[in-house]
Amino acid sequence: MNPLEQELRARFGDRLRISAPLAELTSFRIGGPADALLVVENEDELRGAMAAAWRERMPAFCLGAGTNLLVSDRGVRGLVIHLGEGFTSLEFEGLKVRAGAAAQFGALVLEAVGRGLKGLEFGEGIPGSVGGGLVMNAGAFGGEIARVVRLVHGVDEQGRGLVLSGAEVRFSYRRAELPPRFVITRVDFELEQGDREQLRARVAEVKARRAARQPRGLPNAGSIFKNPPGAFAGRLLESAGLKGTQLGAAAFSTEHANFIVNLGGARAEDVRALIELAQSRVREQSGVALEAEVRMIGEW
Repeated sequence: MNPLEQELRARFGDRLRISAPLAELTSFRIGGPADALLVVENEDELRGAMAAAWRERMPAFCLGAGTNLLVSDRGVRGLVIHLGEGFTSLEFEGLKVRAGAAAQFGALVLEAVGRGLKGLEFGEGIPGSVGGGLVMNAGAFGGEIARVVRLVHGVDEQGRGLVLSGAEVRFSYRRAELPPRFVITRVDFELEQGDREQLRARVAEVKARRAARQPRGLPNAGSIFKNPPGAFAGRLLESAGLKGTQLGAAAFSTEHANFIVNLGGARAEDVRALIELAQSRVREQSGVALEAEVRMIGEW
């Protein structure tokens, strides 16, 4: 037992798992084991775990709801931290919302709309957690999370608490610039007052548009590529003949070409090979360099 494992075991007991499989914690249902996996329930526990990993020079990575991620077949070296139920609260005060990083983004959207609060309707149907949505600057149908973020609370790689303003995060398309290994614990939003029925109608419209064009029933990680300026990744992929293309048990969806689905037992290497094949074909055909939206983590 190494010093980090010994320290964490003494404090967290069976919540620390060694050689823990990660596939079950990702929407892709793909990925090898973490050297160590720890569930924390409050910020004090998170700070302690991050500080311990820092002292032992062990890399630490926070795994949220596991969407928009591709975990290597070889797994993840170091400590993987998973935020527990203590990070799922939603608190409303007027136009202000305090959302725990592990709260489901979809639940936040529905609660806000139910209260007649405007600014998050675009997020209906976006999978994953509030923290994950912030990291990716989640957006759709003309909206994005960056527009309504006031403050981002979290813990840095040394275990110190840190609060960033929305401006300090420096959002860009499907990206938020955060300190290295920064773990988000809570996001504070400021919304606008809206008409409840109009907001519900907008959410229903977004839901219908998603249902009409996104794959259902098979594990996936959402959109694989970012939309390049002035174009749509899905259309470029379809034009390149990639819709339905399969490697191993991974395939580009026959419903939407910008989704790769796990047909059952897919490997991370299958998915990565499809990503590289698509980038090559689209570049050859249209001259566009597609940038992956899905994040690849672990040992490749």
